[in-house]
Amino acid sequence: MRIPSLTISLEAQRGRLLLWLPVCLSLGIGFYFLIDFEPMAGLVQILCAVNAMLFVLAFIERSRTSAILLRVSAIILMGFLLAVFRSHIVAEPVLGWRYYGPVEGVIVGIDRSNANRPRLTLTDLDLGKISKSRTPAFIRVSLHSDIGLDYLRPGARVRTIGNIAPPTGPVEPGGFDFQQYAWFKRLGAVGYSREPVELVVGSKLNSYTLRLFDLRMRIAAHVRGQIDGQTGAFAAAIVTGDRSAIDPAMLDDLRASNLAHLLAISGLHMGLLVGFIFGFVRYGFALVPIIALHYPTKKIGAVLALIAGFAYLQISGAAVATERAFIMVGVMLVGVLLDRPAITLRAVAMAATVLLIFRPESLLQAGFQMSFAATTALVASFEFLKYQRHWQAIQFGTGRIFQPFVALFISSFIAGAATAPFAAFHFNQFSQFGLIANLGSVPVMGLLVMPSAVVAGLLTPFGLENLPFWVMGQGVEWILGVAHFVAGLDGSVRYVPKGSNYVLPLVAFGAVLFILWRGAGRLLGTVLCMIAFGIWVGTSRPDVLISDTGRLLGVVLNQKRALNRERGNGFSARVWLENDGDKIEQILAADRYAGFSDAMVIDVGTAKIGYLWSKKTQLSELETYCRNTDILISPNWKQDLSGDCIHISQFYLRYNGSVAITFKDGQAKIKTARQVTGARLWNSWWLRAKP
Repeated sequence: MRIPSLTISLEAQRGRLLLWLPVCLSLGIGFYFLIDFEPMAGLVQILCAVNAMLFVLAFIERSRTSAILLRVSAIILMGFLLAVFRSHIVAEPVLGWRYYGPVEGVIVGIDRSNANRPRLTLTDLDLGKISKSRTPAFIRVSLHSDIGLDYLRPGARVRTIGNIAPPTGPVEPGGFDFQQYAWFKRLGAVGYSREPVELVVGSKLNSYTLRLFDLRMRIAAHVRGQIDGQTGAFAAAIVTGDRSAIDPAMLDDLRASNLAHLLAISGLHMGLLVGFIFGFVRYGFALVPIIALHYPTKKIGAVLALIAGFAYLQISGAAVATERAFIMVGVMLVGVLLDRPAITLRAVAMAATVLLIFRPESLLQAGFQMSFAATTALVASFEFLKYQRHWQAIQFGTGRIFQPFVALFISSFIAGAATAPFAAFHFNQFSQFGLIANLGSVPVMGLLVMPSAVVAGLLTPFGLENLPFWVMGQGVEWILGVAHFVAGLDGSVRYVPKGSNYVLPLVAFGAVLFILWRGAGRLLGTVLCMIAFGIWVGTSRPDVLISDTGRLLGVVLNQKRALNRERGNGFSARVWLENDGDKIEQILAADRYAGFSDAMVIDVGTAKIGYLWSKKTQLSELETYCRNTDILISPNWKQDLSGDCIHISQFYLRYNGSVAITFKDGQAKIKTARQVTGARLWNSWWLRAKP
């Protein structure tokens, strides 16, 4: 078989090069987050000059092939530089030590913690004797006292006694990096308070952000007042994005049934809202002949739908998925105004490009990845189907009556298949009956819930919202019932181990290559996906995991991970077990081995591991353990030992973070969190700040 030349292959992509713009940006952004060092100012200046030169050369180059290659190189480099600039733009002080004392600030966020407790995001902070130059811009505090919760209002200045610390790094090497996430959220510290909350100054809504936040909270409270229980909490969440009243058990059911996307305000919600407004206005005006004959009702509907979509974006909190959805419908509605095709891959590419330019870090977020995976797959699939004879028969022929049902089935299947690898990678699970749950819920969402929400919003100023809210509640109850039923089925959820960090980029690039490339080269995308899944299947989990404090130890014994503590370090324990594909409680994992103690030796077959927790341990005891073990873990001992064992001390853990140990061919391979993340802006607080 003759392999086409690069020039011929690139010529075949005419008209589709714009679609590769976000892909090239993603390559540069991804490379920035992959490297383990922070580019110095001099290097950044050189790269800026190189980038400008590449764009100039691409403009003057006469060879089309060379010009395309130069543009691609320039855009990839531009993505890298965008990520660099964004990382420095969001820079704020990070607390450099654990702090216990008075915490005072203005409430700019209210949600729920993993322990299902109220959690505040505070700004304009006063942290006792800590100077303003070292005070973070924002902190997040979970409240474990029920006293003073009535004071939690947007813009209120409150005070409590808190225990806060810098954001922690990955709970295992290569895992989710909360320090990185917090850096871009400008969170300089996180923690908790067990003391009452005191009101210092009442709510002051002196900014647009706070006024919008207050409006969201009031709308959410009104919805919950109209619809009782968790039904009202779900309804409030899909209208305003406020999940502060959501029960964790309901979240578990939604995730297990693959219906959690109904809770996240994204393309489905925005599309249903805008589509309802557009159709209502257009067909409503069609009933009035004088308007229908003299005015462009279709374009009027598009303008009003665009305004409604923007209002929904603001009220819902403007999350990344919502922004993506608004840009998509905005492009679609502008297409209607310009009499151009509305839903195309170009619209998806434009939405992705805008988000990546302004928020490069969103590339790493599961919401961004799953949202664009589903949207791209759906648009590409329906663009392909519209030219197929059987689909045309369904659209225009005798099978037209079945079109909504066929479209629903196909869209649910495609969206589920497109997002499954991302859900499995990020959450270590996928729903095996998600298609059934979506077929039973999405129509109700479109036909009852969202239209009722729109009608309720329009009638609320007149006090006539009771009936539409009742209808909305009935629809939500049905959805929650479906979620609970599907989640309760045997085998509803399958848990999978965490794959290598190279798996997801390979899957994403392979899928994009298959969808966007014209010609035989698209088959390479299938090969890349197969390689990625092969790597995933072949990825082995570490034999030993150690938390960054050394308090929690997880050892694989009899092919299952056993934990040395029944409680404490619960987040690390949960993530370790989930990454193993082993969804059990920490206390059950601790029961797998009866020999755990604060002074022990564990035989893992190819090596002996010593563990000494006590702060009163003598040097002679440490030396004895070192002689009798291959690896000695002493989290409360600061100095290194001179012996034949590998010694993991307090200083080692503080500098390197969590540790993973894998035994192969009788040798211990040690990987630390810092080896993976490197020294970056978001994890170097220990170099900058001292109490």
